[in-house]
Amino acid sequence: MAKILLTSGKRKTAIARAVIREGKGRIRINKIPIEIYQPELARWKIMEPLLLAGDDVVSKIDIDVKVEGGGYMGQAEAARIAIARALVEWTEDPTLKKKFIEYDRSMLVGDPRRTEPKKFGGRSARARRQKSYR
Repeated sequence: MAKILLTSGKRKTAIARAVIREGKGRIRINKIPIEIYQPELARWKIMEPLLLAGDDVVSKIDIDVKVEGGGYMGQAEAARIAIARALVEWTEDPTLKKKFIEYDRSMLVGDPRRTEPKKFGGRSARARRQKSYR
C-alpha cells in the first residue's frame, strides 16, 4: 500500500493543506504546477524547502497543496510551511529538520501573530476618532 502523509501550515488568515505521496516529483499548488505558479516571488518562497531538501528526495514524491484565505504572500508562506513539515515527516531525517531551522525557523514554526479585532469609537483596532473641546 502506498504511503500518504497529510500536513498543514498557517500564516495570518491563509491555511495550506499538503498531501504528500510517492510519485515522480510533481508539485501542485491549488492544482497549478509549481513551475508556472504566479507571482514569481511567491513561487520562489514556496520552492525554498524543495531546494534545501535536494533533488534526490523531491524527485521521488508528489506534493499537492490546497491553500485558501489570505493574500498571495500569506498563501505562499502557508504552503511553504506545509511542504517543509511534510518533507521532514516523510524523510524522518533529523539533519533535514536541522537544516530547515538553521536556514529559516519560520519554515517549520508558524508565526502566532493575528490581526486584532476592531473596537468601537474608531476606524481600526487601535485608532480612535479625534476629540475636540472647542
